[in-house]
Amino acid sequence: MGFADEQPNIVLIFADDLGYGDLSCNGATKLQTPNIDRLAKEGRRFTDAHSASAVCTPSRYALLTGEYPHRKNLYAPVFLKTGLVIDPDQQTIASVSKDAGYETAIIGKWHLGFGEKTPDWNGELKPGPLELGFDYYFGVPVVNSHPPFVYVENHRVVGLVPEDPFVYGKKAKTQEIPEKMKLDNIGGADAAHAFYDDYQVGTTLTKKAVQWIKERGENKFFLCLSTTNIHHPFTPAPRFQGTSECGLYGDFVHELDWIVGEVVKTLEEQGVADNTLIIFTSDNGGMLNHTGQETWSMGHALNGPHLGFKFDAWEGGHRVPFIVRWPGKVEAGSTSDELICNVDMIASFAALTGQTLQDGQGQDSVNILPALTGRSVERDHLLLSPFRKSHLSIRKGKWMFIGGQGGGGFTSKEVGNHGFGGPAAITFTGRENSDIENGKIKKDAPPSQLYDLKNDPTQTTNLYNSYPEVVQEMEALLKSYKPATSQKNNGTK
Repeated sequence: MGFADEQPNIVLIFADDLGYGDLSCNGATKLQTPNIDRLAKEGRRFTDAHSASAVCTPSRYALLTGEYPHRKNLYAPVFLKTGLVIDPDQQTIASVSKDAGYETAIIGKWHLGFGEKTPDWNGELKPGPLELGFDYYFGVPVVNSHPPFVYVENHRVVGLVPEDPFVYGKKAKTQEIPEKMKLDNIGGADAAHAFYDDYQVGTTLTKKAVQWIKERGENKFFLCLSTTNIHHPFTPAPRFQGTSECGLYGDFVHELDWIVGEVVKTLEEQGVADNTLIIFTSDNGGMLNHTGQETWSMGHALNGPHLGFKFDAWEGGHRVPFIVRWPGKVEAGSTSDELICNVDMIASFAALTGQTLQDGQGQDSVNILPALTGRSVERDHLLLSPFRKSHLSIRKGKWMFIGGQGGGGFTSKEVGNHGFGGPAAITFTGRENSDIENGKIKKDAPPSQLYDLKNDPTQTTNLYNSYPEVVQEMEALLKSYKPATSQKNNGTK
């Protein structure tokens, strides 16, 4: 099939913190996702898809650039005072699409910084999305849990007026909601804050996305809809509250499913659905924050059968939902166990639109278009980053190697704590792992971890001591990726 001859519209829906088990088509029973399930019924569902990082900002970096985030020394989220972490000279999925004649937009969460060194919240937020190939941007500038709690459109904060500027260290006039943080980091800009209603963010972003699609007419387009669902704080619109059997967590997933349905309905109404490639995925696995712990106690497994959570090198941290629909090109109701990753988007977009990546650009990206039609992808291995750089991991074939003990993510031992994770969380969730006993790493546990995911997909047994030759090969492969020693805007401390 000559994909480059087709040049369909592209809609990439990039959910936030949505775990592998958060969809009914992936086994969820305490919530229902009929609109997302429909994409799977009419397209292909991938069961071995990953985010290059188990953390939000690095995952987004990988998605846009086709480069592993460790090359930027990027392991952690960035916040209020961080400049743009992507060099405007880098090719991105947006610039590749734009070069092919596509109109491009990103609507929703950004979380990749603004400005050369730090954002100018009272002025132009530049460089930003528009300097990376997007024609239009509207959305939440950092993340819905951290300030500023405003919208940005293109280069400026929506509703900001000169006589009412932002002020660092002043408490913001914004809704106070559990798991919404740092309200006193930056305030002022009362008019801009007034535009932002936490419980209407999903609805607002959906309206913007629908409007943008309708305005394209017959022009080919690429839309990245980067939802805040289902990142904390959990703020579904009132009509979704109480609709699931697993609390606000499930209700927020229900709102996400509605968002997907609205986008698909708009494509159909515009008569472009059959010539639109829809990709639905998530930036990382589900998080065992306070609300995540509550929903687990209600019987919902965020990441399905997989071990661990957001921030972890274990599968639950980075194995994500990944569904594609392209009528007539992708077999309806099909599944694939091909190993793919969000870092593969730029090579795939280039192949899809007939573009060529420049030397050194998208260097870690693999064209996965063949996997859409049931053929094999030429991937030797995949590098995966958790929160801690000590736990960089390698996936090759059936083997998964993690360069340290534990998950490499959050490690609080206290149930109810926002940073609850690691061995204590594994015991809390009733999962088994040979290195863990009573919420702690065993004293005689190996220094690193090796799992046979074909025969042990839930990572119950660390085979580090059983296959020294495999460990040696994986360690050598991991060492071939030398993390950067110093980079600006790296988001780490």
